[in-house]
Amino acid sequence: MLRPSMMAEPVSNFAALPRVPRWQSLLRSVALANDPLPILDQTLARFGDTVHLFIGGVQPSILTRDPGLIQHILQKNHRNYSKSKFTQGFARYIGHGLLTNEGADWLRQRRLIQPGFHRQRVAVLTGLMQQIIAETLAPLVTQAQAGGGAVTVAVHELMTQLTFRIIARSVFSANFAAAELDRVAALITRIQAFYVRTIRQPYLNPWFRLRGQFRYHDQLTQELRELLGGYIAQRRRANEAPNAPTPPDDLLQMLLDVRYEDTGLPMTDEQVLDEALILLIAGHETSANALTWLLYLVGQYPAEAESIRAEMAAVLAARPSGQSGGFTFEELPRLSRALYAVQEAMRLYPPAWMVDRVALADDEYQGLRIPKGTLFSLYIYGLHHAPRHWQQPTEFRPLRFAPGQEPLVPGAYLPFGGGPRLCIGMQFALTEMQLVTLELLRHFAVEFPGGRPPVLTQPLITLRPRGDFEVGLRLL
Repeated sequence: MLRPSMMAEPVSNFAALPRVPRWQSLLRSVALANDPLPILDQTLARFGDTVHLFIGGVQPSILTRDPGLIQHILQKNHRNYSKSKFTQGFARYIGHGLLTNEGADWLRQRRLIQPGFHRQRVAVLTGLMQQIIAETLAPLVTQAQAGGGAVTVAVHELMTQLTFRIIARSVFSANFAAAELDRVAALITRIQAFYVRTIRQPYLNPWFRLRGQFRYHDQLTQELRELLGGYIAQRRRANEAPNAPTPPDDLLQMLLDVRYEDTGLPMTDEQVLDEALILLIAGHETSANALTWLLYLVGQYPAEAESIRAEMAAVLAARPSGQSGGFTFEELPRLSRALYAVQEAMRLYPPAWMVDRVALADDEYQGLRIPKGTLFSLYIYGLHHAPRHWQQPTEFRPLRFAPGQEPLVPGAYLPFGGGPRLCIGMQFALTEMQLVTLELLRHFAVEFPGGRPPVLTQPLITLRPRGDFEVGLRLL
């Protein structure tokens, strides 16, 4: 929101907004590239919820955590705002799928792919998720039994492997080899880190170009696309083989089978690869990060884990005689404490911590004139931590998401974005993360010993930990 002193009369132009001088933005660009969250938080604490600054000391931008302005941009007048050149530039590395596409092409693709993520479809995938979770946790149970009842795990590595297996099986009906899994994760991390640096320190781009860094990361991208393209080509050959068996009922087959309403034609090979790549990257990256932060939090708040277990015990006790195994999709609404914990972890550590948009035409918001071409940096992390919207905003309090609890300011919680571009896989991700939370806490107590330094953040495209960290898993 605009500062009270600014709201006394209509604001006519951006000159009236608080402003971080270009020279100051440039001086802080290195620190911002290394650890942007403290600097952005300090800037908004000093100047108010909306401020004019320069990204990397070069690109003018409006940084905001005002929920009304964010809702105006993402929802109420969304047609006037497109993703900026920064997000669209990422298409160089991940293709022109739903995440980077715009306009009529994006809407056409969205309508085509949306049925693959309907609630009924997610319900069908619940059994597959449970199977993969059980396969992943079983070796940890065995190790703990052999190690005196406990095992130590690297959290981000574990959650990346688990969520990657889930999305890979959901998209491709295939288990990636361990070496391929590690390589894909490494490629995604290196490409992200480089691209983010080109945005935060644009004055280094000539040096990057001279050293061949753009060409090198293009080669990494090509390696990633060839790896996934091999799986797609393999499926096409299997479908076209004489007396071919019924193909798997997965998301890749859905991408191959769907037809455009206006032409009756399928997606091109390039479109299928782009969309499959987006599903694979976004489908495991965001969930892996959110679950990593959830374990970090649960390890520090054991009472929250106990409340989840108490709810699990009640649901298990109410099962018909003879029913066993993991939780079903129909049981999940009665296991809300795990969902609240996931939602609260995504408030404290939103995977999509920053969203950008650019104005396509002149606009106005509460007397503030917005010229065509204005770049907005919608600071979701700052929004989720704003004291005016959240009581005790730095505390892990899952029950704030329970019905009848602390009311939310409209637009103050946006872990999956907002408006028409709300994440297409939101139901898939929430179901997956709720199941992982339930099954892990069903077997283990999570221990994060006191006295350890706090885990630092690494805000790339998504908000991940800076390096990995370990927790103890103790058998119950």
